[in-house]
Amino acid sequence: MLNGQVALVTGAGRGIGRAIALALAKNGADIVISDIMKESVDEAVKEVEALGRKALGILGDVSKFADCEAMVNAGKDAFGKIDILVNNAGITRDNLIMRMSEEDWDAVIAVNLKSVFNCCKAVCRLMMKQKGGRIINISSVVGLMGNAGQANYSASKAGIIGLTKTLAKEFASRGILVNAIAPGFIRTKMTDFLNDEQRAALMKLIPLEKMGEPEDVANAVLFLASPLSSYITGQVIPVDGGMAI
Repeated sequence: MLNGQVALVTGAGRGIGRAIALALAKNGADIVISDIMKESVDEAVKEVEALGRKALGILGDVSKFADCEAMVNAGKDAFGKIDILVNNAGITRDNLIMRMSEEDWDAVIAVNLKSVFNCCKAVCRLMMKQKGGRIINISSVVGLMGNAGQANYSASKAGIIGLTKTLAKEFASRGILVNAIAPGFIRTKMTDFLNDEQRAALMKLIPLEKMGEPEDVANAVLFLASPLSSYITGQVIPVDGGMAI
């Protein structure tokens, strides 16, 4: 499905990001794996290579434009192009707004939202020269609904939706499709801290009454990266078990 294509995935060292990288690799893409943790990057590279695809691991801070530009340039140098960009990197610093520090607000906005601007800006000229590309931004269901105690995270993910729609309009004439995915509660290390009572309360919010798996998000990314979505741009696809209904 993606034979001969090259994908850059941020936050690809673990969790949803690694699942995305592996799904794209299983379908024929070579992968540029970006993260801030060397051990995670090295493990993800080995997993992609075990699937018979090429992989390049890059350490970088996506909140800094220079690092994002370096990632794109490294991918281009290694593979000659970048066809697919998946902006997945993200962090949380949860608290009620009256207790939230300015540092926690700034950190989440920088990693979750500014990084999307940085990576899109860094890759857009290359994709324009290639006369096409796919950009897939990982937002969140809380970017659609809001969530108490997550003002910074919700704002960053809502910002991604606005940025996605704007870039879809800016890049459409260049053949670059830009879409977003809004995951709900996905089973990762970030959700392992929930106790049984919290999980039970959470299930009441999800019509399908279960948490999603990283592969559920990865499958949606694969669809948006593939020829099957060639007439789709500027859209947000919830992968949330029905939470945003």
